[in-house]
Amino acid sequence: MRVHVVSDVHGSHEALARAGEGADALVCLGDLVLFLDYADHSRGIFADLFGAGNASRYVELRTARRFEEAHELSARLWAGIDRGAAVEEAVRRQYAELFAAFPTPTYATYGNVDVPRLWPEFARPGTTVLDGQTVELGGLRFGFVGGGLRTPMRTPYEVSDEEYAAKVEALGEVDVLCSHIPPALPELTYDVVARRFERGSTALLEAIRATRPKYALFGHVHQPLERRMRVGTTECVNVGHFRATGTPWVLEF
Repeated sequence: MRVHVVSDVHGSHEALARAGEGADALVCLGDLVLFLDYADHSRGIFADLFGAGNASRYVELRTARRFEEAHELSARLWAGIDRGAAVEEAVRRQYAELFAAFPTPTYATYGNVDVPRLWPEFARPGTTVLDGQTVELGGLRFGFVGGGLRTPMRTPYEVSDEEYAAKVEALGEVDVLCSHIPPALPELTYDVVARRFERGSTALLEAIRATRPKYALFGHVHQPLERRMRVGTTECVNVGHFRATGTPWVLEF
């Protein structure tokens, strides 16, 4: 069986439509929405609303970890605008294109910038959404854990450590552990371009050590120090920043 795996799609619906070519199934590990493009400041919801110049300044502040200043800039820009309505309208437009691009079958979970309550509106037959749940593909048990952990970034789908750990525990033993964020290892959580550690999950790491899945697949860190490493017998793989590469990671078994 051949499974293609993508993560961090961030609005790339045209590449997503090709991602399942030659595969028996597509697995998507989230972050469909493009809110702010760190590579091209003219792209994304923030730039559409406030212009590339403000997007560049916002990226600069966040990259420098000057989060309070970033929040102040954001608050000034949003003053007088119904933020929830404006963002939801933009997200709906992106989801309409992205979910239409999913091949059949697709198995997907949420990223930290996704809005889970909107997914049932756009997921078509052939797209299965899983979070804290498992599915069997080609005789292997795949477990899915969506979202991220709470950070100063305040992205839409961040949950507490306890809630995240409960979702990991609900999976039990799996052959392929699929998540948006990586296990909490410095080699897998450090972004060499942003020059910061992203939050990884200790619950994922503990599950890997305890249950020893064949693979742990994830994304979230766009330019990791290590894209692939072993934890015991488990192959831990960052499947890549799909928006940048347009190429899925391939799992054959």
